[in-house]
Amino acid sequence: MIWPFKRRYRKQIARIEISGAIAGSTRKRVLEALKEVEEKKFPALLLRIDSPGGTVGDSQEIYSALRKLREDVKIVASYGNISASGGVYIGVGAHHIVANAGCITGSIGVILRGNNIEKLLDKVGVSFQVVKSGPYKDILAFDRPLTSEEETILQELIDVSYGQFVRTVAEGRNLPEEKVREFADGRVFTGEQALALGMVDRLGSEEDARRWAAELSGLDPEKAECFTFEEKKPLLSRVLPGNNALRGLLLEAMPTTMARIEFELETSGIPLWMYQPATLRGPLSR
Repeated sequence: MIWPFKRRYRKQIARIEISGAIAGSTRKRVLEALKEVEEKKFPALLLRIDSPGGTVGDSQEIYSALRKLREDVKIVASYGNISASGGVYIGVGAHHIVANAGCITGSIGVILRGNNIEKLLDKVGVSFQVVKSGPYKDILAFDRPLTSEEETILQELIDVSYGQFVRTVAEGRNLPEEKVREFADGRVFTGEQALALGMVDRLGSEEDARRWAAELSGLDPEKAECFTFEEKKPLLSRVLPGNNALRGLLLEAMPTTMARIEFELETSGIPLWMYQPATLRGPLSR
């Protein structure tokens, strides 16, 4: 089937925004959008990232799709307030990266969280009887501490995931792996510091990134417009009236809070490429 608006899209820049924690829903939305970018033959993609990172597998799948797409489409990533950990992993899939000078980026590393509420369970008189097929089947159980053998197993898992992260960053940014390891210790840095480290190409705004994407694809930076692949609106925004004050309050408070709680529950015990301030980390944070 011949797409009737092919020429129109060839004169536009596709724009995809990745915001918030990266998980399964983010991966599904972004992969669908990337497929559409390829099918409609956009000449360039502006990837706006404002994310602290997220799950390992989802970040890897988005990165892989970007690497495939960049064979035919010029991709420029724009870092907003924060593009850390998994946000960095995805960002290095672009041809070039533009970052705000004061954005928070870096946090290259892996974190695995667990919770030990054994003392609380003792106070309320609750205990669990476990029957398992092997000694490590209930690793990271919340009703007991880790054994030394379990810590060794989990640390090896973390080290392998960390090695994948470092190698990808080194490849994506054309840096020696040893150089990346010098600053890939979980620290965060500003966009200005990232430029000095070779982690971004230019300092600037999303508009600067748009103009660069236009130039790379042979479009007029003054005239080239963005076609944004919109994220589906929350249910509340579709049900409540447009200017309702209650709607505004609910949309501001509930989605962010609920999404955070849901993400925490879903990813407990899963290795994450995610920046988290120390006050939010669990007992197994590294």
